[in-house]
Amino acid sequence: MATRGGAAAGRPYELVVFGASGFTGLFVTEEVARVAAGDELRGGLRWAVAGRSQDKLQGALDRAAERLGKLELKSGVGIILCDVNDPSSLADMAKQAAVVLNCVGPYRFFGEPVVKACVENGTSCIDISGEPQFLEGMYLKYNDKAAEKGIYIIGSSGFDSIPADMGVLYTRDNLKGTLTAVESFLTVKSGPEGYSIHDGTWKSAVHGLADQDNLRKLRKQIGYKPLPVIGAKLKRRGLVFYSKEFKEYSIPFMGSDVSVVKRTQRYLHTNLQEIPVQYTAYATVGGLASVIKLMFAGLLFFLLVKFSFGRNLLTKYPEFFSSGYFSKKGPTQKQIDGSSFTMTFFGEGYAKGEDPQQGKPNVKICTQVKGQDAGYMATAVAMVQAGVALLKDASALPKQGGVYTPGAAFSKTKLIDRLNKHGIEFSVISKPEA
Repeated sequence: MATRGGAAAGRPYELVVFGASGFTGLFVTEEVARVAAGDELRGGLRWAVAGRSQDKLQGALDRAAERLGKLELKSGVGIILCDVNDPSSLADMAKQAAVVLNCVGPYRFFGEPVVKACVENGTSCIDISGEPQFLEGMYLKYNDKAAEKGIYIIGSSGFDSIPADMGVLYTRDNLKGTLTAVESFLTVKSGPEGYSIHDGTWKSAVHGLADQDNLRKLRKQIGYKPLPVIGAKLKRRGLVFYSKEFKEYSIPFMGSDVSVVKRTQRYLHTNLQEIPVQYTAYATVGGLASVIKLMFAGLLFFLLVKFSFGRNLLTKYPEFFSSGYFSKKGPTQKQIDGSSFTMTFFGEGYAKGEDPQQGKPNVKICTQVKGQDAGYMATAVAMVQAGVALLKDASALPKQGGVYTPGAAFSKTKLIDRLNKHGIEFSVISKPEA
């Protein structure tokens, strides 16, 4: 019998990292080890790693121990052998865990068997997918079953899209009045060594963009009702524009943030009668030279992604087609250590006691979410703290289980405090003069 928060009594492990020896899985494993070694969680943490190869999983634990300067991790980290292509092995893993952290992507190919095994066995599951089609597909297929079992399936719990989703809620909670619209700007800094992203993310983007039509069909099937626009309608900026705030060029952010935030706002509006916040996301790209380079790469990408031979080329030569932004090897540790991100939120709304349906917005707020390397360090911290919030803040989760966005699941929990303590910092930059 599953209890709230999916923390099924009598299971050997609270958290299991599935895909622990993969590129991202290594960082997640290290982060779980760090949290387990700290004294924040009184009574420690029972956890395990899972995947196909005993040797590689042992290697992931050895690497984590070395990076933490602990000769060996506290005894009792379990090793579970299972394969995403073997449903009975996934069921066996799910039965041993309260929460599975699923690091095996691209999720459109490998995600559903894990969700299915977790739902069937009363286990909560967290992933770091930035793929709207996977995320919304899982909602359509498993939301009711997860609710029946009283467990939580929470996607997009990495850099896509915890900073954006929780950042909008943080902005709302810090405005005295009614927040009606937010624009976010992502700025990524890399050190002297430069940066590249592992090609798993690139593959997800290639297949995601190729499949836009099916995403539209899926959304029709779900039958989303349009969200009411409260306050002045948020204007969209151009495809490339000069941002006065940052004195550099910016483009719309291509990740899943906007779709995730919208789903959160829809949930909060429909279920908790909260006023929905309009949201758009941008990324700063630098000077004119960067813009030209990006436009060429983007044009080539959109031309090739429509055809299967084009997709083969794109996935075979990520470095060439992404101007070096993506690579099969991924970033080096030095590149990761030299990288950081800042997400800045510009919010507007209506002063306390004023009707947001009347007149122009008259209060503004600016907030920020900052952290180290977005792709791997921040993703690992976000995912692991989401897992901890599921285990420890159970009474603040939605009453009913289901398939949730991070903002919908965690809006009442201590997740933002937890992230603040682990290097993803939320802060208010400026408030209206009261």
